[in-house]
Amino acid sequence: MERLSVSTRLPATVITPTYDRSMLKPGILHLGFGAFHRAHQAVYTDLALAHEFGDWGIIGASLRSVAPISDLKAQDHLFSVIARSAAGDDVRVVGSVIGGLTAAQDGAALLDLLADPAIRIVSLTVTEKAYGLDPATGGLDRQHPTVMADISNPTSPTGVIGFIVEGLALRHAAGTLPFTVLCCDNLPTNGRVVRRLVMEMAEVRDPALAAWIAEHGAFPSTMVDRIVPAATEESHRRAAALLGAEDKLALDTEPFMQWVIEDRFVSGRPSWEAAGVLFVGDVEPYEKMKLRLLNGAHSMIAYLGQLTGLDYVRDVMAVPDHVVRVRRHMQAAAQTLDPVPGIDLAAYQEQLIERFANPTIAHRTGQIAIDGSQKLPQRIFSAAVDDLAAGRNGAAFADATALWISYLSHTADIDDPRAGELKQAATRMTAGDSSAPFFDLPGIFPAELVGNPAWRDRINRSLSLFDAMQQASAP
Repeated sequence: MERLSVSTRLPATVITPTYDRSMLKPGILHLGFGAFHRAHQAVYTDLALAHEFGDWGIIGASLRSVAPISDLKAQDHLFSVIARSAAGDDVRVVGSVIGGLTAAQDGAALLDLLADPAIRIVSLTVTEKAYGLDPATGGLDRQHPTVMADISNPTSPTGVIGFIVEGLALRHAAGTLPFTVLCCDNLPTNGRVVRRLVMEMAEVRDPALAAWIAEHGAFPSTMVDRIVPAATEESHRRAAALLGAEDKLALDTEPFMQWVIEDRFVSGRPSWEAAGVLFVGDVEPYEKMKLRLLNGAHSMIAYLGQLTGLDYVRDVMAVPDHVVRVRRHMQAAAQTLDPVPGIDLAAYQEQLIERFANPTIAHRTGQIAIDGSQKLPQRIFSAAVDDLAAGRNGAAFADATALWISYLSHTADIDDPRAGELKQAATRMTAGDSSAPFFDLPGIFPAELVGNPAWRDRINRSLSLFDAMQQASAP
């Protein structure tokens, strides 16, 4: 079977770009060319370009992985996104990406792009752990190997913050306006977090550079939402059947997608609002809603599934008792939220239940379960702090925390940047206070939770129940 390319004769049922890709010039550099970007920001940009054409082509950059960029180039920078539901499949070939590179192979080319005035937006989906964030201080983790390397050798960076700072330094030296830094990762107030990290590294390097970034730069916060499972051989076979061509970058996703952005850009942006993006003055209410309702419930579902042998989110949602637990968690999380303009929180929760149960989406609980030490502080622990501060008992968040700890104690190989510490803590669990070794780890739990014995007791009681659940489901 032929490989997807510009010469592929696609079926009429496939949605294709309606603009002239040969006229498209780069304007966006995206760091972290993974599945989520392809199914979210690239699709929104594709839709925006169809509405109002402009120089907003995307160059996709992978910091480490070679294969996605090689596949991208082999397919004339085209790939398909299949939105799946019980009603059927909608297939789109995305044309907004026009180039790609891997920083590990060609860091100099990435720096050239960062310095290029044509690049006006640098967007990011590199996952929470890639930023070198110290959760205790909110600044750079000066012990993080990549952070240490980029501070000591700033002109040859290897990490995302190092690349951004060096790119901005090159533009500062050339008298060029900075690019807008558009973080699309699940960090609370993600624009402010990335700005703080960039400013700290720039200040260490050159206070004048930091002052220039502070005066001229822009770091809008965003909220992104679309469920995008990791691609499988089954999804690739499905894409081949629908396209009549092989697509090694094909993705399955859900029909729903959402993007909320603070409208602060240095040198313009695509007409994303025509594609359905909501531009707001303050993204924080939307961001907190998504982190605590969708992401928090997702993490709980993931650990519940891993403990009971359920491989997919849809499998967990097929068990009525688990659905009751998910609803209870979301109802508790909703109580910690301020009003969200334009959003009916009760309806949003019901929509999430429906999305999680989508029978056509094979979202692995094991995929969601990774990097819990990086995800749970904003998804679960911050909500627990607010719930307790309001005079409630934080029980739902104690349950979710207990699920995570039980998962850590029953899983041989966990994927987490602090895996060694977490597994060591699991070996020190005792019957009297089984959660204590995890609370002793620095930079994971907020002080308000560490110092709350009643909430910790709730976790210990839940741990006993979940351990029994795991043993009952074990083969």
